[in-house]
Amino acid sequence: MQPLPETTWVILAGGQARRMGGKDKGLVSLNNKPLIDYVNDRLSEQGANVAVNANRNQETYAKYGQVFSDVFEGFPGPLGGIHAAMAQLDSEWYGFVPCDCPNLPHNLLEKMYQTISDDTEIVVAHDGESVQPVVTMYKRSVFERLENFLNNGDRKIVLLYDICKTEFVDFSDEHDAFINLNTPDELEKFGALS
Repeated sequence: MQPLPETTWVILAGGQARRMGGKDKGLVSLNNKPLIDYVNDRLSEQGANVAVNANRNQETYAKYGQVFSDVFEGFPGPLGGIHAAMAQLDSEWYGFVPCDCPNLPHNLLEKMYQTISDDTEIVVAHDGESVQPVVTMYKRSVFERLENFLNNGDRKIVLLYDICKTEFVDFSDEHDAFINLNTPDELEKFGALS
């Protein structure tokens, strides 16, 4: 087995959260605990080095790790946070997870790392039905292509896969691990079940 790549795992909490009424989604409570706590706990138990992409409430997020904001203006979505991490943090690899996904797999890092081969540049989780483009890893070598991609006005992550060596990781046995909570209604329903 090859050694684990040096990786910074970034919790993406920089969005506008329009469907959550504009509240800072990572700090919205689920059963009296901020959503980001669940995500951070799941990463930390797997030995991740954690950082946070946030465009507001940075002092609050600082307790989870190094905090940085988007470089591109106008909230370009998850790619903005991915780009910001690669522009501002020094790492061989960058892992990304959304702040609103409290049920991430306990073996996420292990399975993602196992998929990396010498020429792999992007690793993406797949839940058996669809790609989970925000649960992903990027190699540093992708940065220039990503920056050009954003400068060209592209925002659809899956288009980037075509210009990089991308591998997909099968998490079909843990389909529910990627439930993300976008609205107060989803939050309430999930909270009642958990």
